[in-house]
Amino acid sequence: MKKTVFLLAIFFALNSCSREELQNENVKTEMAQKDPLTAKQINERINQAIKTDGTFNWKNESDHFVWSAIFRGNKMVSIGFGASKDDFDRSKSPNSSDMEKEVLSVIKKYEGKDERNFLLLSDQYLNQMDVVIENEETITALRQMKNIRYVEPADYHYFEFEAQYNAAAKSSGSGSSGCGFSSSTLSTADYTSTTPSAKIPWAFTKHSIPDAWNYSTGAGVTIGLIDTGVSPEQTLLGGSFNNGASSGRTISKLGVYNSDGSGDQCGHGTKMASVMAAPRNNAGLPVGVAYNANLIAYRAAENVVLETSSEQTAVKTAFTELGNNTNVKIISMSMGHIFSVGKIEDGVKYAYSKGKLIFCAGGTSTSFTNFVGVIFPASMSETQAITGVKENTSNQKCDICHSGSQIDFTFQMERSSGNTVPVLSYYNGQADYVGGSSVATAATAGIAALVWAKNPSWTRDQVLNKMRQAATYYPNVNSSYGYGNINVLKAVQ
Repeated sequence: MKKTVFLLAIFFALNSCSREELQNENVKTEMAQKDPLTAKQINERINQAIKTDGTFNWKNESDHFVWSAIFRGNKMVSIGFGASKDDFDRSKSPNSSDMEKEVLSVIKKYEGKDERNFLLLSDQYLNQMDVVIENEETITALRQMKNIRYVEPADYHYFEFEAQYNAAAKSSGSGSSGCGFSSSTLSTADYTSTTPSAKIPWAFTKHSIPDAWNYSTGAGVTIGLIDTGVSPEQTLLGGSFNNGASSGRTISKLGVYNSDGSGDQCGHGTKMASVMAAPRNNAGLPVGVAYNANLIAYRAAENVVLETSSEQTAVKTAFTELGNNTNVKIISMSMGHIFSVGKIEDGVKYAYSKGKLIFCAGGTSTSFTNFVGVIFPASMSETQAITGVKENTSNQKCDICHSGSQIDFTFQMERSSGNTVPVLSYYNGQADYVGGSSVATAATAGIAALVWAKNPSWTRDQVLNKMRQAATYYPNVNSSYGYGNINVLKAVQ
């Protein structure tokens, strides 16, 4: 990697040389660029950027670096085009068709192929496409175009490569996938009972959620959940969604990942759906925050790490579809990546432009990625970033939670005993625990549903301001924990 960078530095320093000397250096540079960087070299640069600058973005890297990652990522490329950085919505982009044709013509010229042989996907809502590109010169040509917003590897498996080269990553299973199908016997100290026969998680009481239910239960509000799906075996998140004191609401399950249905094959999405909207049941199981809210659950990934092209495309699709669903007010996603993904960023911006209130997990990880601050897309200004804190605190993150200046709210989800939040299990009639910034995010989305249901005519900003006013640090912001914990009773009064 150093040799290549050195040769490139020489090349750029030789602008004043003779034509012959310059041509000789060109040959040397081209020879050096024939070989792509190794995945190890690419990952080392990504890690260095995050540790030094706090973030990594493909747009800041050289053509050779980007092409190398494309080469190592099945030669798949994600392209965002537009007249400006905010020109992502096709319906608001009068020159969308012309810009797309121009991009395709450049690829056709440098790849020497018809678009049928390189175009994978052209998004119907966004100024975005996925293509297959072989040549580095194609990448260089594209990145020089005035109507290009980004050119990124679409299928570069950072975590998979990190597990190959990083001992810490290997020992931690390449980061936390968030999956699990276990069931647990809940400690009696971790819940209280309520009518008709439901268990209230201890964390709810810490945020005055049971008292808030006297004012709002989330009725009439629809939450969109983007995750790994919902278990087909858990009837309280299926045919018995209106069990007990929950009534008059609906749950919808959609699959946009790998065409294999909406059923959760990880376990994570089921737990998020539970803490957000499980019914106030008569089965002796945990209730959700907004137990009368509607829920639309998207299966958009295999696990919580959005690494593959199919996962990133599915998440983008879920955001755009939920953005177009006029019934949806809130979107929650407890998944992400350690650096930005252009197509997901477009999807988030699209949903935000439709007035949706978006909550994303600030990050949960082991030692392998704990050098990362707030993960993407929680790091975006269009999202509310949530992290988990220890019981009776608003500024002591859970043992595996991330924090940072981009955090907006916190939720208490870890006890001194180490126990986390009781939820429904993947399996019917059973319960389990779940922690991290994931459960904090889903619970906060549920809190937003309580506030919006109490004030159905309000805008997103009004709901958000009410949540801030009811939080620990309002009107100030903590440097690592945002507004802190929300007193939900205060938020709905």
